[in-house]
Amino acid sequence: TAAVGLSCVWHNLEYMDCSWRPGENASSDTNYTLFYWFDGLKNHKKCNNYSMDRGRCIFNLSFPNVTNTYPAISILIRDDSEEIRPVCASKNPTTLVRPATPRRLTLSKVNDEIYVEWSESDTFPENCLSYEVKCRNGDTTQIIQVIFHYLTDIFFSPMCLLLFVENNYTSIPSVDPNSKYTFQVRAKPKPECYSSKLSSDWSEEKSIGEKADSTFYLVLIVTIPLIVAVSTIILLVYLKRLKILILPPIPDPREILKRMFGEQNEDSQVSKKL
Repeated sequence: TAAVGLSCVWHNLEYMDCSWRPGENASSDTNYTLFYWFDGLKNHKKCNNYSMDRGRCIFNLSFPNVTNTYPAISILIRDDSEEIRPVCASKNPTTLVRPATPRRLTLSKVNDEIYVEWSESDTFPENCLSYEVKCRNGDTTQIIQVIFHYLTDIFFSPMCLLLFVENNYTSIPSVDPNSKYTFQVRAKPKPECYSSKLSSDWSEEKSIGEKADSTFYLVLIVTIPLIVAVSTIILLVYLKRLKILILPPIPDPREILKRMFGEQNEDSQVSKKL
């Protein structure tokens, strides 16, 4: 009858979202209630913000002092009925952290360089987030790591340039002026601050540049083979005529003799008539 599959996510260091499934032997009218407590609270608190679907509750969770060490959270799920077995779990909040999606993604282009910038988090301590920037040029996708507040190395690729920067932006130099570039960003907790491996959702796509007109390339693809084929035919005809001029065909002696005897026979027949 106890709730099973308890899973919690600490969203943006602001609120905890916990979900669970009813016990296999629990009745359909079982009304589970979530309580939580951590070191620093005088009394346990009850979660009152239940979602419309059963087995999920959201409660605000923040700590007075922003620090890299957080107390463990004890979570109790039970029903008022004694027939329902309670379940208790202890959660390390640093393993449950999930940042919010980066907002205000802006792109700008100066000459042949694209600048990408996004908003910083207001709830995370400084130097505790890293970012992934997804750059798409046409049908090609590449994920590049942008580590927040670190300047260490440069990576080159056929499409994008990766820089470790000290601010919440990066730049892509030497871009194709006839290509359209699309970017997305997501945030990840840094392991030196949190033990969580949860990433935020990808930001909305933002694009810059114009994709080259595919009609021009289509015309080239059709025209070039046609020109090559016509040129080949003309060249073959020209070479054949040139060969005839340089190496004329040798007459067949049999044809010559045949024509000679044929003419003699005609002359003899004419003489007999006369």
